[in-house]
Amino acid sequence: MKKTKMAVEGKPKPVLWVATPQRLIAIDMRKLKINHYDSPKFEVLPLPLLNMLNLAEKDFPFGMSCFVRDSKLYMVGGEKPKPGASPLLFPRQPRKAGHDKSFGDRGLSPYVYVLDLTGLDSTTDMDLHKHHTSMLAAKPIPIVEEIEGKIYVLSDTPWQAECLLPVPMFEVYDPSIEQWKPLPEPPFHEQRWPRSQIYKVIYHSIVGTTIYVLALSDRDYSDYYYSYNVNEGNWKLVGKSVDKLPVPHPFTPLCVGKFVPAYNDIFIYMQFDRVYAAMIPSNDKSSPTRYQHLDEVDGDLLNRDVPSIRGVVVELGEHKMCIMQPGITYSEHDKLGPCYSILYITTFKVEKLLHSSSSAQACGLKLLKTADASVVS
Repeated sequence: MKKTKMAVEGKPKPVLWVATPQRLIAIDMRKLKINHYDSPKFEVLPLPLLNMLNLAEKDFPFGMSCFVRDSKLYMVGGEKPKPGASPLLFPRQPRKAGHDKSFGDRGLSPYVYVLDLTGLDSTTDMDLHKHHTSMLAAKPIPIVEEIEGKIYVLSDTPWQAECLLPVPMFEVYDPSIEQWKPLPEPPFHEQRWPRSQIYKVIYHSIVGTTIYVLALSDRDYSDYYYSYNVNEGNWKLVGKSVDKLPVPHPFTPLCVGKFVPAYNDIFIYMQFDRVYAAMIPSNDKSSPTRYQHLDEVDGDLLNRDVPSIRGVVVELGEHKMCIMQPGITYSEHDKLGPCYSILYITTFKVEKLLHSSSSAQACGLKLLKTADASVVS
């Protein structure tokens, strides 16, 4: 997810870019608004789209991951179904989807695609094209993170699990010299042959120069925490308990979040389908971290009983923040009826209060919801 500005008739036009496993979406943020729901049914209201690229229809891999650098969107990895098969079969019936053996490495993609987000035609043409560099090995469902100007890419289990994971399974890209370099293989990928269609990497987080990973171990099929410091260059087993991690809870792999740009001590994060603010002491390490549940932000989603999975937090500049929460809703809440994939988007502003005595405002924050929307994804 990335916010950019595109000049239209001399005026800046804020655009929110959203990448899903199958689509690349450009949203006109000027037209996002607060929707007033008058029933408990979760209504699917249209997003103000500038454009949408169906990646599968344009012959791109399914399930690419992305990063943004120098106002360019890069999409990497993914899988290509066999000819004639829908990529939507991957999460549902992966055996039927199969792999296009003629593409990449047995249907797994090592390729990098790029889109310039600053061009006047970026939202109209969506000229996503192949970059001149490729990864050293294909990466299905990759995890991509930027640390100190370099891009780290970690492979995960492919949808169609009956294939060897290409090596290296972990590598780094240095944009200054445009080169990829292999990194030590992660211990949770000791067996290159996935034994099930279960994600090995469950969650991850980045704290400074360290990658923390919660992953399924081959040794006993239990979940363990691991760490990799990019400066030390080796993997370490931390343990089974999240309490073993030397970081505040909001920074663990169980959570996903961002600091509010206007403040260096306010961290907005999601844990599953709840949204919180954490006031993390920046100088006095002995001071406790304070927490505040942001009901103003996630209440509308929770009140509609939408089962959800891990979302993302996006900073939009200064006091502005955004959450995106994928989930599932049912036809008129009939749990036995047809279900729909939903992407729920909320933007809001965060400001510190001068004085706060309310326990509900433990961080002393004022929240102003600015817009929300949902779309079938």
